[in-house]
Amino acid sequence: MGILRTTYRGCLLGLAVGDAMGYTVDSRSLPEIREDYGPNGLLGYDLVNGYADVTSYTQIAAFTCNGLLFGLTRGQILGKMAPFIKYIELSSREWAASQRSWGRPSRTYCWLLRKPELCRRHCMDTRMLDTLSRQRLGTMETPRNSFSDPCGLTSAVGVALFSHEDRASQEELDRLGAEAVALTHGSPTAFLTGAALTHILSTLLRSPRTPLKPLFLGTAEVIQDRFGHQYSQAFELGNQIRRAVTFAGSPNLRQMDAMERLECYSASQALAGAVYACLTCMEDFDSAMITAVNHSGRSAAVGAITGAILGARLGEQSLPEFYMECLEPADILRELADDLFTGCPATKGSKLFDLDWDYKYLHGGQ
Repeated sequence: MGILRTTYRGCLLGLAVGDAMGYTVDSRSLPEIREDYGPNGLLGYDLVNGYADVTSYTQIAAFTCNGLLFGLTRGQILGKMAPFIKYIELSSREWAASQRSWGRPSRTYCWLLRKPELCRRHCMDTRMLDTLSRQRLGTMETPRNSFSDPCGLTSAVGVALFSHEDRASQEELDRLGAEAVALTHGSPTAFLTGAALTHILSTLLRSPRTPLKPLFLGTAEVIQDRFGHQYSQAFELGNQIRRAVTFAGSPNLRQMDAMERLECYSASQALAGAVYACLTCMEDFDSAMITAVNHSGRSAAVGAITGAILGARLGEQSLPEFYMECLEPADILRELADDLFTGCPATKGSKLFDLDWDYKYLHGGQ
C-alpha cells in the first residue's frame, strides 16, 4: 500500500478514533472527567458491548465522501453533473434520514445508508436535523441560522479527502469546504473553519511530511487573505490558530490547562484545540488523543479533528492496533478511503466493468 493511500485511510480512521473516544466525555467538565477517570482523565475507549461507537462526526464525513464520489462518477460516465455542493447537500439529507426511524426515502443515492455501523442515531446536535429537513439549506451568502458549533465541521474532512489536481484547485477546494459547513451552520466562524480544515488536510494528504507548525500558521494567513475582505471572522479564526501554536510552544503550560483556556466549544475553538494537541504530541497518536478529549469542551469534535490531522500525517500503519480492533466501522472506512484515493475507474463513453463501483456510486447500493 503506497504512502498516499495509507494517509487517506489514516485520515478517516483517525477521525473515527477521536470521535469514538471523545464521545464518552463530550461536553462534560474537566473536573467531572477527572472524578470518573482519575487525575489524567480518559486514557482510552469507554466501550459499549465491546465496541467503540462513532457519532455524527464520523457519519457526516463518510456521507460527504459518498456524495462526492456519486457526483464524480456521474460526471465521468454520463458527462454531466451538478456542482459538487449539490451532491454534498444530497448526501447530508440522506445522513439525516439515517437518524430517523421513520420517513426513509424509497429512492436513495448513498450506499452507506445500508451500513448500520454508520447509521446509528448518534447526532451530536439535533438542530442539524431540523436544518436538513428544510426545503432550502444555507449558503455562505444566505445562511439559514447562526450556528457556530463544530457539529457540521467534519463535512470538510470529506471535502479534503476528495482532493485531486484533476477535480479542483486548492482555492476551489477550500471554498467547497466552507460551503459544505455552511449548509447547516450559518456562522462565518463555523464555515471559515471548514475552509481552514480542508486546507490543512488536503495539504497533508498530498504531502504527509509537511511540517505542522508552518502549515497551521500558513493556513491562518490563507484564510485571512481569501476571506478576510468579506468576513472579519477570518481574522478571529487566524488569531485562535496562532494562540494555539503559541500555547504549544509554552513548556510551562500544562496540557489540560491549555485546552481549558482554548475552550473548544465553537468550531474555530475546536480546530484550535486540535492544532494544540497535534503540535504538543506530534508523532504520538495515542498521547494526542488523550490531550484532545480531556477538557470541558466538545471532546468528540476535537478528538475527531485531531485524529483526522494526525491520521493523515502518520498514516494508517501508525494508528495503534488497540484503537482499530474494536472500532466497528473500520473496514467500511478503509473501503471508502480507498475509493477516494483511486477515484472512478471509468470515463465518459466507456463501459464500467467494476460491478462494485457500479453498485455503490451509480445505483446507491440498490
